[in-house]
Formats: sequence, C-alpha cells, structure tokens
Amino acid sequence: MEIQLISFGKISEFMESQKMEIPDMSNTDELKTYLEQCFPKLVGMKYKLALNKNMVQTSQELKNNDTIAIMPPFSGG
Repeated sequence: MEIQLISFGKISEFMESQKMEIPDMSNTDELKTYLEQCFPKLVGMKYKLALNKNMVQTSQELKNNDTIAIMPPFSGG
C-alpha cells in the first residue's frame, strides 16, 4: 500500500513530505503505531493525523494512495 505523507512544524524537521510504501494496514491506529516505529522521535510527541484533509478523531479505514498529514499541536490567532 502506498500513502502520501505530509508533515508540519517540528515533525517536518525529521520527516520530509514523501510517498511511503507501507505494509497492508486496515486503519489509522495501526498506521500511527507503524509510523512511531519508523520515526522514533514521534513517540512521546503530541500530534494529530488528518486523512485526506479530514482530522482523524477515531480510527479510520485506510486505502491505497490516501494522503496522511501529521501535525503537531497548533493554535490560531
């Protein structure tokens, strides 16, 4: 399965925007665990995932060619 990764803020310092080939995963919870294994700096960081431009509140199903944004906490102003 291939996904597009987009990272923001401090996360983009160690994770560049890229396409990533991942093992077959059924949902975003599995993906989060996998990403923390690939990028250990994510462990212990607060961050949110967005799947195809929609914030992930609960685990969502993944499909080939989905776009995942990985975002640190942010505030408006």
